[in-house]
Amino acid sequence: MTTRALFPRRAAWPLAALAAACLLQGCDQPRAVSGTRLFASDLNGGARLCAVPAITVTNGQETTVPMTVGNDGGWCGISVGQGGPHPFSVGLLTTPPAHGKIYIHTVGDATRIDYTPDTGFAGSDNFVVKLVPGNGSLRVAVTVSKG
Repeated sequence: MTTRALFPRRAAWPLAALAAACLLQGCDQPRAVSGTRLFASDLNGGARLCAVPAITVTNGQETTVPMTVGNDGGWCGISVGQGGPHPFSVGLLTTPPAHGKIYIHTVGDATRIDYTPDTGFAGSDNFVVKLVPGNGSLRVAVTVSKG
């Protein structure tokens, strides 16, 4: 009687390829709330230059957040949680950016706000997101540099 391995050797190559692709795209940059579970697919497509400080959202208050992103076609994300491993229920875009797109979604145990600048844009942009529960908001001042 012969037995087959549940995970044959040839099944390991896609995982190695995914890890290599992540390293080539700059996925080694930390972009999440401490302790947040992340997967390679959560980092796929990120901009090579993405700088955002760690943020704490205060209930009922607006927090100003600086963001620096390179315009290479990738996104730059802000990860926030509501104290502990819980994403916010809703993220409302109250002031949209003039030169980019916003995508608000749950990644692991956090809410992530992704900003992608318009193709070819370089300069300043800003947007505001209100987070529920707690009614805290983030006013993000974005500096976009050429790719």
